[in-house]
Amino acid sequence: MLGDAFGYLFDGSNWSGPNGIGAFAVQQLLLTVTAMVLAVALGLPLALYLGHRRRGGFLAVNVSNIGRAVPVFAVLLMLSLGPVGSAELGPYGRAGLATLIALVLFALPPLITNAYVGITEVDRDIVEAARGVGMSGRQVFTRVELPLAMPVVMTGVRIALVQVWATATIAALVAGPGLGRIITRGFANQATYEVVAGAILVALGALVLEGLAVVAERYADPMRRATNRPTAGRRTPSRNTTVGAPG
Repeated sequence: MLGDAFGYLFDGSNWSGPNGIGAFAVQQLLLTVTAMVLAVALGLPLALYLGHRRRGGFLAVNVSNIGRAVPVFAVLLMLSLGPVGSAELGPYGRAGLATLIALVLFALPPLITNAYVGITEVDRDIVEAARGVGMSGRQVFTRVELPLAMPVVMTGVRIALVQVWATATIAALVAGPGLGRIITRGFANQATYEVVAGAILVALGALVLEGLAVVAERYADPMRRATNRPTAGRRTPSRNTTVGAPG
């Protein structure tokens, strides 16, 4: 079965055309990126503001818990059968709008939770020291709280990214776009190798996105960058220099 699945994947003819693997992969990537951009734009500013103000923690945490409890497929099904419908949405395909809304709602919980917790967990002594030297509220947020909370915030982004990529596969259950079409087509044709090939593609895509997100997470951490930054212009004492010797 695995041999047939990899044979299917390595057959170039299966990657071309509007119903090929390449087109489905682009659709899934487009869904993932769009949903993440919308979720970050909607969730992060609110969560960071509430964390900075030390307010709304009950609302932020409980909204996130509700978002985790609601099945994404149920939301997608209600949206596609409801007022949003299953009409075509440009490059996002059939039920594109319903899929995007469901994915955004699914991405918000880890984004909101990590952003809020990251800001509120910053050491209060450091914040008070920043205020004591005359920093304004905005300066405290941008120069102290946000840099220190960035690793936790980026972890939430990474978790949401991988989850959205994997969950976008269910769009095919309402005739939507993405790699899930390969899986549903395999079930319809009783071609198990095609189902396995689709699952392999989704798993590999998740691993690649996870790796890219880890690299971005490390690069976005200002503390890590400060530690790894080379010290230019610093003179290194020669071997013949005697520390403490009278000049």
